[in-house]
Amino acid sequence: MQGKRYDQRVLVLVEVRGGQRDWDEAERAFGERDWPVVTSFARGEGSSGGVLRGDPSARLYSVEVRFFGARNRRTARAAVWPVERLARVKRLEMYARRCEPMDRDREQLTVWWAHGVDHRPPRVPAPRPSTPMAKLRRAAAVTRARFTERRGYHDTGTVVTGTASEARRLSRMGLLGAPAPASATDVRVASRATGGHIVPHREDDARRKAYRLGARLLAMGFCAVVAREQSGVRTWVWAGAAVLFFLAGARLARGFFVSEARTGGFVVWSLAAASSLAVFLGTDAGGGRDWTPRGMLLVFAVLATAVGIWLLVRQWTWGEWLTWAVPLVFAAVASLVVSSGSVLHAMYADSLDLMPADLDVPAIWQAVSAVKLMVLLSSVLVVPALWGIAKHVHVPGVSPVDRFRVPLYVVAQATVVVLCVAGVLDSVGAAVGDFRQAAARKAELPSYFGVEPEWTCIEPTVPAAKLGTRGGVLRPERPYVSFGEAGGAVSLWDEPTGKSLQMPAEQVRLVPVADGSVRCTFSYESLPKGD
Repeated sequence: MQGKRYDQRVLVLVEVRGGQRDWDEAERAFGERDWPVVTSFARGEGSSGGVLRGDPSARLYSVEVRFFGARNRRTARAAVWPVERLARVKRLEMYARRCEPMDRDREQLTVWWAHGVDHRPPRVPAPRPSTPMAKLRRAAAVTRARFTERRGYHDTGTVVTGTASEARRLSRMGLLGAPAPASATDVRVASRATGGHIVPHREDDARRKAYRLGARLLAMGFCAVVAREQSGVRTWVWAGAAVLFFLAGARLARGFFVSEARTGGFVVWSLAAASSLAVFLGTDAGGGRDWTPRGMLLVFAVLATAVGIWLLVRQWTWGEWLTWAVPLVFAAVASLVVSSGSVLHAMYADSLDLMPADLDVPAIWQAVSAVKLMVLLSSVLVVPALWGIAKHVHVPGVSPVDRFRVPLYVVAQATVVVLCVAGVLDSVGAAVGDFRQAAARKAELPSYFGVEPEWTCIEPTVPAAKLGTRGGVLRPERPYVSFGEAGGAVSLWDEPTGKSLQMPAEQVRLVPVADGSVRCTFSYESLPKGD
C-alpha cells in the first residue's frame, strides 16, 4: 500500500509516560500516522543513560515524524505540533524531548554518455613528429575525433552519472560479475549546459533558491515600476531599492552552482533581470504603460492566492477530495453559475424601482454577470490562501495545537466576506449612479451586462382611459427610459420621479430617440375615433 505523502522528515525523541498500556497505544498511533519507530528504550537507558533520570513508567521512542511544509528554521519546532496534537487526541501523556530534521535532499548528478576511443589517433612515442605536415595531419585527426565524439557517433549506449572521474570509472566497470568491457571507453557530458565540470546543488535546495530568485526578480520589477511613477527623491529611493534587490539576486545566483560556474550564474541572472525590466517598463503600441504599481499588486495578489490555495488543498488526500471536497466545490460552482446569473441584475433592477422580471437579459449576459460576481466574491479566498501559506512556513499562530486559531480564522473570514459583499454592492451602486447621472443630463445611457436602456417616445395605441399602466400615469409628450419588452410588458423609467412604469406591450408603440432632451409629438387626438 502506498504511504502517506509528506514534505519533511524529523527525527523526534518522544517520551510516553503511563506504563505498558499507554506505550502500546502510542505505538499503534505512530503506525496509524505512518511514523516509523526507529528504536525505543526505557527512560534512563540506551542513549538517555546518564542524560535523563530513570523512570519505570516512562519510555522513549525515536520516531520519524512526517508532515507537510517548508524547510526553514521553524521546521524542527513544527515537528512538535503533530506530537502534541496526537497526545491530545489519544489522551496520552506524551512529550517531544528532542527534534532533529533529517536531510534527505537528492544530489543532481551530471549525466554522461559512454563512448569508445578506438577512433582516436594512436599516441605517438617520442620523438614526436617534427615536420609541419606531420603535425598538421595529427592535429586534423585529433580534431576530427573530438568532433565525432561530441556528435555521439561513437556512443556505446551506456549512460552514467556523477563527476567526470566517477563517470569514466563507472563506464569501464563490469556489472553482475561480468568482466570489464574489453574495449576502452571514455565519457562525454550529455547536456552542454552543465559544461562537463559543473555539478548543481541538491534538488530541493536548488528549487528553494529558484523560488527566491523569482521573488527577487518580481520585487525588483515592482520597485522599478514604482520609481517610474514617482518624482524627485522618491524616484531615487525606489530605484535604489530595485538595485538592492538586483544585488541580492546576483549574490544568490552566483551561489546557484558550484564555484566553477559562479560567473555563468551571474550572467544568467543579469540577462533575466534585463528581460524583466524590459517587460515591466515597456509601453504598448499606443504609447501607454503596460504595467502600473496597482496592476502589479493585483497580479501578485492573484498569484499569492493561487499558491496559498494550492498549498492548503495539496494536503488533502484523494479520499477527502472524492468524498466531500469535489461534490462541495461542484455544488457551489454550479449553484453560483446557474442561480446567480441574475443576482447583479436583480440588485440593479431593485435600485431603479424595477423587478428582475422586467429586464429581458440574454442568457449569455447572465453567464457573464455570474463570472463578474464570482470575480467580486473571489476575495473570500484570500484568508484560506494566507492560511495555507502560513501553515506551509510553520507560523506558530496557525499550529494545530493553538486554541485561538479557529476563532482567529472565523473572524478573519467573516471580515473578508463582509468586505466582499460591500464590494458587490459598491459595484452595482456605481453602475446605478452612472445611469442616474446620464439620465439627469439627458445623455446617452450606459449599458449593464446586457441591459440596454435607451431614450424612447411612447405612443399609445389605445385611449388613455383604456391604457393599463402600473406604477404611475404615462405622459406621452416627453421621453422615458425604456428597458425593452419582457413577459409581454414594457418597462419604463421616469427620470423626474425616479419611478418605474409598466404597461402591456400591445397597447403602446416604442419610438427610440437620440437623447432625453427630445420632445415627443404624440397626442391622443391622433388616435382613430374607433379606438
